[in-house]
Amino acid sequence: MIQQLGFVQLDTIQVVSRAHHHILWSRNQNYREEMLDPLLRHKRQVFEHFTHDASVLPMDALPMWQRQFQRKKEQVGRSNWFCKHLDPDLIAEVLRRITEEGPLSTQNFDTKVKGEKAMWQRPPHKMVLDYLWYSGELATSHRDGFKKFYDLAERVFPQDLPHLTDRQQVDHLCHAALDRIGFGTLGEIRKFWEACETSEVKAWADSNTADLVEVDVQGADGSWTPALACAEIEERIKELKDPTTRLRILNPFDPAIRDRVRLARLFGFDYTVEMFVPAAKRKWGYYVYPLLEGSKFVGRIEAKGDRSKGTLTLTNYWTETERLKTPKRAAKLEAELARLAKLAGLGTVDWAVS
Repeated sequence: MIQQLGFVQLDTIQVVSRAHHHILWSRNQNYREEMLDPLLRHKRQVFEHFTHDASVLPMDALPMWQRQFQRKKEQVGRSNWFCKHLDPDLIAEVLRRITEEGPLSTQNFDTKVKGEKAMWQRPPHKMVLDYLWYSGELATSHRDGFKKFYDLAERVFPQDLPHLTDRQQVDHLCHAALDRIGFGTLGEIRKFWEACETSEVKAWADSNTADLVEVDVQGADGSWTPALACAEIEERIKELKDPTTRLRILNPFDPAIRDRVRLARLFGFDYTVEMFVPAAKRKWGYYVYPLLEGSKFVGRIEAKGDRSKGTLTLTNYWTETERLKTPKRAAKLEAELARLAKLAGLGTVDWAVS
């Protein structure tokens, strides 16, 4: 599934189940939370790095990811947020300890924040660890719970990778993005990985006209947008199967809905996350899940899991229009909530809304 998706976003927030687990479960309800760790820790079939955010990627994407290590190193290295913490002596000390001691987490270091403390501040060693991780000198060795352990990249990544030029990496990234989204504007292709510049995507499109099809895509409001599609787009459309009519609860960070502008244009579904919006200014809620039924987004819910009590509580339920709030759809939602509860190991679903 990770290979097919291209990446799965990692997220620290656990309202019911963390984003990476929920995303995988959405596509196969036999998935359980403990299944991901061995792919990273033991089998080395996936690695962690930064797309638009921290993500899990398939290890065979590593050859085309070398440019992203360099891009992030340059971006992070010149940012005011990181620069003042990147003391060469501390960098050398962090690398020395990990070389000699093996994988370490931030808790194995003890530098302190200097001056006035703020919620967003991080101790110098954390900034150095992240800088080295962004640059590809360190890699995520494994996680205990959600605590990340850093190791030398050479001890985590395979060392027999094929060498790709920068141009070849851009070509791979753009083709891989278009293969997964099927069609898109140059901006949508760029945003898929967030590993190329707009000018690089345009140059790729200009040099690959034989492999691309120019199309017009109709949006939910009837308007048309010019885009590029993969060469076999007509065959793909012919082979499409009707989507299931089952109601699905999607994670806010699901890659199918990450591009909010594309989502609104194609499906007419206006959706944003409001975790970082002050409570008084939220339109919906802190962590709101979209509801997908067939090929339409029909509503959204707010739900909370309590693992100590073994309960999943539905606290809010909205449909896009009032006519969509039917007993049949409520029954579908109840069934899907029961399935989601199993992912998180919760035994009871509490319907706390009318």
